[in-house]
Amino acid sequence: MSDQIKFIMDSLNKEPFRKNYNLITFDSLEPMQLLQVLSDVLAEIDPKQLVDIREEMPEQTAKRMLSLLGILKYKPSGNATDMSTFRQGLVIGSKPVIYPVLHWLLQRTNELKKRAYLARFLIKLEVPSEFLQDETVADTNKQYEELMEAFKTLHKEYEQLKISGFSTAEIRKDISAMEEEKDQLIKRVEHLKKRVETAQNHQWMLKIARQLRVEKEREEYLAQQKQEQKNQLFHAVQRLQRVQNQLKSMRQAAADAKPESLMKRLEEEIKFNLYMVTEKFPKELENKKKELHFLQKVVSEPAMGHSDLLELESKINEINTEINQLIKKKKKKKKK
Repeated sequence: MSDQIKFIMDSLNKEPFRKNYNLITFDSLEPMQLLQVLSDVLAEIDPKQLVDIREEMPEQTAKRMLSLLGILKYKPSGNATDMSTFRQGLVIGSKPVIYPVLHWLLQRTNELKKRAYLARFLIKLEVPSEFLQDETVADTNKQYEELMEAFKTLHKEYEQLKISGFSTAEIRKDISAMEEEKDQLIKRVEHLKKRVETAQNHQWMLKIARQLRVEKEREEYLAQQKQEQKNQLFHAVQRLQRVQNQLKSMRQAAADAKPESLMKRLEEEIKFNLYMVTEKFPKELENKKKELHFLQKVVSEPAMGHSDLLELESKINEINTEINQLIKKKKKKKKK
């Protein structure tokens, strides 16, 4: 326990906390002061936690801290009874509860900062299915899910680029090298222009060269059009096959339209409808009631607002721009 306290105290005395504690002053902290220390450490991980707990109700403080600790995947030791003790300890600022939390947080602050940052964008808000029947809500939810997936992809690419060893200094060096290469190419072009101008019929040769370039571009355009037409033909053949299969199925269904077949099909429909009325619909009704209860809980909790979505979109655009720039620089470097 003494090693744990010493580690906590040493960490709090360093940047960014600079508390200037010693063993006596730290151990003599009042419960309210100890809770404020824990809140300050959580605020270093997630800036939204920067709160003066004197302005909060104790239950609100405990709820806020428990929510973030859950996102950070902190698991207090013990069984369900101990979990109740843990929650109560957060409310009253109990040292046996606060010290292990501080020790765990201060051991992995940088890792937890990343986890808290990602949680802001990756914790999905589940929308009840009956709300998704509304077209506007469904479209908004779909856009929300697409943005979340895009963020996952972009963040993964961003992390891979960081690991690949690209640095600002290297990028600036590459830019300087490309600028030098550009100047050399400009000089070579000017030199070649002077050499061409001294040759006979240089204007005619330049005209022929331009025509050749235009014809090559036209050739590439026609090849692209040819490939597009091949793709269209392939899709048209597939559609034709699907239509032929549908026609075949319809003809078979018409051939089977005998009284016995119709009676059998009618009996199957009656059995199916009976199943829907007596089993499926009651179960679905019960599930809807559960979803309604869940929805009422969701409504009582703070939800992601329009400002949070705008902030998410802004972050994604910034990361996307940065990644595109790095990719372009990397491609130019490879070409060189």
